[in-house]
Amino acid sequence: MTVTDSEPVPEQQDASRLRVVLGMVGDKWSLLVVCNLKEGPRRFSELKRAVDGISQRMLTVTVRNLERDGILTRTIHNIMPPHVSYALTPMGSTLCEATLPLLEWSAEHLALIDDARAEYDTRADTPPAGSVGNHT
Repeated sequence: MTVTDSEPVPEQQDASRLRVVLGMVGDKWSLLVVCNLKEGPRRFSELKRAVDGISQRMLTVTVRNLERDGILTRTIHNIMPPHVSYALTPMGSTLCEATLPLLEWSAEHLALIDDARAEYDTRADTPPAGSVGNHT
């Protein structure tokens, strides 16, 4: 996306707030949780099974943050035994719609990314991934 004359450039304060929101929705787990709710409400245990690799603690932190930000709702069902379900808010649904192409792109390109990383890591002229140094 490019900025044109008709699109306002975010002010410094807005840019700072935008980084916070992008950090929230772009973290390691949030989009996976959000898009796992696109078909409707799910219980915590269902989300945990659906989001491969997430710990119980990280799922708890993630759903709390998403609830705080208005992306999902938490409903306590007063049945025996009681249970909690999570569902997307209207804003959460639009987030899922907006990011689903990114998730699909990621899934489609996993093998190519793995190949590129392996090729990069075997080149003699490249530093190890994650290292910081002079780039001249």
